[in-house]
Amino acid sequence: MPRQHGPGGVERPSLRSVAAALTSLLALAATGLVAGPAVASARDAGPCALPRTGAHHSLGLDTWNDAYPRPDRTLDAVMIFLSFPDSDPVVSPEVLAADYFPSTTRFFERASYGKFTLRAHPQPRWTPMPHPSTRYGIQRDWSSDRRSAYLRDAIEAADEQTDFSAYDIVYLVADPDAPGVDSDATKVVNFDRPLHADDTDIRRVVTVFEEHPPDRNVLAHETGHVFDLADLYHRPEDGKGDWDTYVGDWDVMGSQFGLSPDLFGWHKWKLGWLEGGEVVCVQGAADLTLQPMAEVPVPGASIGTRLAVVRTGADSALAIEARSATGNDRTTCTEGVLVYRIRNATPSGGGPVEVLDTHPGSEACWDRSVYPPLADAPLREGERYTVPGERIRIDVADRTRSGAWTVRIATGT
Repeated sequence: MPRQHGPGGVERPSLRSVAAALTSLLALAATGLVAGPAVASARDAGPCALPRTGAHHSLGLDTWNDAYPRPDRTLDAVMIFLSFPDSDPVVSPEVLAADYFPSTTRFFERASYGKFTLRAHPQPRWTPMPHPSTRYGIQRDWSSDRRSAYLRDAIEAADEQTDFSAYDIVYLVADPDAPGVDSDATKVVNFDRPLHADDTDIRRVVTVFEEHPPDRNVLAHETGHVFDLADLYHRPEDGKGDWDTYVGDWDVMGSQFGLSPDLFGWHKWKLGWLEGGEVVCVQGAADLTLQPMAEVPVPGASIGTRLAVVRTGADSALAIEARSATGNDRTTCTEGVLVYRIRNATPSGGGPVEVLDTHPGSEACWDRSVYPPLADAPLREGERYTVPGERIRIDVADRTRSGAWTVRIATGT
């Protein structure tokens, strides 16, 4: 497993995720971008909503790509456990399922404010694969022919005991102790041509090769891709160095190890979990009370204003939100008002989101943060920040007794 080192020589894990360059599978299980039709959003996105572009996992949100399931209801996921002739499993499917659920379900229930439930259906027994694990050449940058063979064999082997028509999401979990299994190969695979089983088109699967126990929040990260969310990390050209320079700890799509892994408000807006008065498009100036993004309201209560957005160009916007030690962010390093840029034409892995460091001369939590220079990025009470290159000023006045943040945003100043 690749490792990264923080200041003082502290070792911390690097993100296991998809490779920056996607390779096409030439066989039936070919991976690639899924274009899909443009489906109008159910809400009035307003002038601050960036349009969806052709970029892979574009963060534009004026329309929804209907090739992906939208997590605005209960979705059912089957978890299939694959064994191999060259290894007798050490742990049971029940134990492996508990590595991921109910924790992943709880993550999304909190992130969506109860609007989305991921309902898991783990298979109770191992599904035998026809070939040894070493035959498939499993690794991060996987050859297309071997990956195609793995996916084809897995679906065919599971079809005898699995009714694929009953599920929205498919997780293929390999025996973590098999000799040919590489945890860096965990990823989502999109099919150019869907696989077909039980009169159902299977358009994508999540291939899980994690060790036991797995990385924290790894399945939440991979499931985010199932909902058309982009990778927010940046893979260095040589594979070494920091992967987390764009967003640090501040979203699970940047790092599953982050101290503040709740999804950005922009993501929640895209997924339909924020709407109406919960998002404010700032044109001119606005005085706002921002509720913490990860705070889950009591049932029946208003979500409150969570996200402020300033349109900065045809393909860019600035987002402002409050982050506090609650909900999915309960382990956060710092609290305050986070500012970040969104670029709708930048593809997954290329930096579509950039957290702005409002304290560039300092860092925080070097022993725990995935990227300490951004760990103290949020503005605190009494601080003012002028966005570089923009006529936008953000003043954080104070914090209310309830924990919300009082903010003034002025444009054109």
